[in-house]
Amino acid sequence: MIRNIFLTFATLVVALGAGGVFAKGGDPKAGFDKSALCHGCHGEKGEAIAPNFPNLASQKPGYIMKQVTDFQKNHRYNDTMSPMAATVVDMQDLKDIAAYFSTQKPMKAMIPGSDKKLINSGKKIFEEGNPATGLYGCVNCHGKDGRGKSQTNQIFPVIGGQNKDYLVQQLTDFRSGTRKNDPAGMMGDIAKRLSDKELDAVSEYLSSL
Repeated sequence: MIRNIFLTFATLVVALGAGGVFAKGGDPKAGFDKSALCHGCHGEKGEAIAPNFPNLASQKPGYIMKQVTDFQKNHRYNDTMSPMAATVVDMQDLKDIAAYFSTQKPMKAMIPGSDKKLINSGKKIFEEGNPATGLYGCVNCHGKDGRGKSQTNQIFPVIGGQNKDYLVQQLTDFRSGTRKNDPAGMMGDIAKRLSDKELDAVSEYLSSL
């Protein structure tokens, strides 16, 4: 199972060119003004105003662009984000917005309180997975501390420092099939192998970073 996931990952990187081409040509300065409508949920600096919204600060620009276009094409749906994505009609505008958020200081989650025992459990799951259930360690795609594999790999998002409520919702949606815009269904397969406790623990760990 783990070997199959690794092969799928390798195929994706080759096929998509690590997503780098998709993200080229953005102007962060121009993106500040163009991202004004985004600030109401994601914050002026990419730090979300509520824990159920994602932080965009330091996110990979290619990943931001893919999510917006997926909302536009109904490959992903959200009552708020889908109509907002539809307002971005120019590709250069999208490149500039993505470039702006990607250049902000690394994301930091809203954490009312943290559970050290839960964090340690989540770290183990993130780094090692669960061989007993075929759960692949998140670090293999999302990199150390959830900061991504490399600057040139735009396929997998930065998730270290993301809001816990948002992480829990996305993992739950991947697990149920409500969200299925992940490449080759990788996240859906992985999320289905997470128990409720594991899902909560890994989200706690990532939000603590």
